[in-house]
Amino acid sequence: MRPFPRPRPDRVSLRWKIAALAAATACLVAAAVGALVHVWTARDIRGRAEAQALNSLYAAMEVHRRTGTLTNGAGLDPAGLPASLRRLTDTSRHTAYDGHVDGNLGPSVWAAVRADGPGGRVLAVQVNMGPELHDLQRLDVTMTVASLAALVAATPVAVYGAGLLARRLRRVSETAGRISAGDLDARTGPTKGRDEVADIAATVDLMADSLSRRLRTERQFTADVAHELRTPVGGLLAAADLLPPGETEDLLRARVRDLRGLVEDLLEISRLDAGAERPVRAHVPLGAVVSEAVARTGLDTRVTVTGPGPETVGTLETVETDPRRLERIVGNLVINAHRHGAAPVEVAVEGRTVVVRDHGPGFPRDLLLGGPRRFHTGAAERGSGHGLGLTIAVGQARLLGAKLRLENAPDGGAVATLRLP
Repeated sequence: MRPFPRPRPDRVSLRWKIAALAAATACLVAAAVGALVHVWTARDIRGRAEAQALNSLYAAMEVHRRTGTLTNGAGLDPAGLPASLRRLTDTSRHTAYDGHVDGNLGPSVWAAVRADGPGGRVLAVQVNMGPELHDLQRLDVTMTVASLAALVAATPVAVYGAGLLARRLRRVSETAGRISAGDLDARTGPTKGRDEVADIAATVDLMADSLSRRLRTERQFTADVAHELRTPVGGLLAAADLLPPGETEDLLRARVRDLRGLVEDLLEISRLDAGAERPVRAHVPLGAVVSEAVARTGLDTRVTVTGPGPETVGTLETVETDPRRLERIVGNLVINAHRHGAAPVEVAVEGRTVVVRDHGPGFPRDLLLGGPRRFHTGAAERGSGHGLGLTIAVGQARLLGAKLRLENAPDGGAVATLRLP
């Protein structure tokens, strides 16, 4: 069973991404509302100042016509009058904005008219906008403080809400990872809410149900075929013994033995799938068991035993395991190396680790990513075969609580590393 891939330590959690997005959205909304309020209020202040200046100018002009005096702060050709108003050519009333700040006098609005007709002096009134603009600045500060306070209050709520969503997604992700690792009974189950996350969880569970049914059907078919073939294959082997000696008899006997080996492999896989196998553990010298397993294959393989551990018999590391299953694993790995790899094939025993290496084309990429699959050899350059050897080795290693890792050496060749518990 491949381990469930753990999250990368450098990744940014969806919880914080959603919280950051909510905070950024709140900042944009606050900035947009603040800008709109500022522009609208500034225009309103200027509009009211212009209306006040025109009203004051009208009243001052009426008094000036009747009495010749100046009221309402009006003046004739005042010194600070904007140039656009000094050049008036008609008798209409006009306004102009003056952004000049002089002492306590802030930006202002001027209203002016030719008091004595065209070519006469200009009667003007100035309205100070300083107090209103000061109030606008206070409004801006108040809105900024209120926006920051709302952001500070809303961020924990966003983090909490995003955390709820992230936990639900993480639960679905963990379920999918367990299914990918081989746990076909893993299910997410019902989730809170009627949203897309609930749909994803339900879809993952449906996928797991479908995959589980298909795999169980495949396993049942494998077991049924193996059991059905066992009897006729045994009859073929008995019949082959009755043939007269010769080349035909040898060839037929070899093919029947291959067929019987395939049937036995299928039966072994079916027992592993059904969980019917139980290891019989004993303390055995690891180096001796590995050497004997390699010798039984009858293949030219170099065995190296080094690094005895603290619990030793003579110079060999002792382990508590099922020696028959351990021999099965080592034998399958050696046979697979000779069949699909290239010489020299080397077996190294160090401590509680057994390494089997060949110098062929190496394991194909899909086998390294997805693990060995029955009736699938992975690549044409690795030769022919039914793909059951590595499948049985992985199943037996899992039964013993050992870890079997398949990889390719940097300088070429397939490397299978068995680490006993």
